[in-house]
Amino acid sequence: MVKKKSGSPKATSATRKPTGDRPVQKNRKPLGQGGQGGKGGRPTFTKPQKVTEPKRDGTRLNKFIANSGVCSRREADTYIASGLVTVNNKVVNTMGYLVQAGDEVKFDGRRLQQEPPTYVLLNKPKAVASTTSESKGLTVMDLIANATNARVAPVGRLGRNATGLFLFTNDDRLMNKLHKKGLPRLFHVELNKNLKNEDLLKIREGQSVDGRTVIVEEVSYVANAAKKEVGLRIKNMGSSIIRELFEHLGYQVVKVDCVALAHLTKKDLPRGRYRHLNDDEISLFSML
Repeated sequence: MVKKKSGSPKATSATRKPTGDRPVQKNRKPLGQGGQGGKGGRPTFTKPQKVTEPKRDGTRLNKFIANSGVCSRREADTYIASGLVTVNNKVVNTMGYLVQAGDEVKFDGRRLQQEPPTYVLLNKPKAVASTTSESKGLTVMDLIANATNARVAPVGRLGRNATGLFLFTNDDRLMNKLHKKGLPRLFHVELNKNLKNEDLLKIREGQSVDGRTVIVEEVSYVANAAKKEVGLRIKNMGSSIIRELFEHLGYQVVKVDCVALAHLTKKDLPRGRYRHLNDDEISLFSML
């Protein structure tokens, strides 16, 4: 016969008393959404989904009006605010409105036609300013005045005494892309003295000029020429970076000639002349 053990019954979770000063929490639920716990009783959270609005393509209304030849963009803003512009027969006075393909835009009741995309390549001569300012004397805009009626603008800059290829366009999308990513340009640079090999290597590795690092894609001596003639490929869009780079190393720049812009060259384009790009040349910009 088995005897039962004497003594108090073992405490259960229902009868066990708390120890110390820690209070008993009744009906405690795990943290998280809806009180639902995850593995091991740990709370689970649902990561919020990022909501992104689809990007809209189109042309800003003031740019569309300016491209039609009616007025400048600043004047267009005034006309838009005054309620003189309609899109698809509805007055639009919202700044930044994007005109879509097929939209009918009217100014003071007259339908406007936007300019087609235009691309002009100039072989810039010396002593011509690469600016749109009329106060700078002879400018590149004067040289292409008869090339097109479209409101094109220069892409990048070249110093007044620099020569070579210069691009103009009214294609805002391409312009923004090139200013963001850079336009590969190949320069033929002539210095006042031979470039030392160690300085060529410094340029190739990247030089710090006035607190900024100048990165070049390629630099080398020009074949069959003195070592004071250098080929330099760079994406920087500024007009003075080349002179600043060589002056930083103790050289004076005698001549700067832009001999190539991306896939565009000076072939069959004499100094001071311009031409329009063909469809193949335009499409190649999508590869940049």
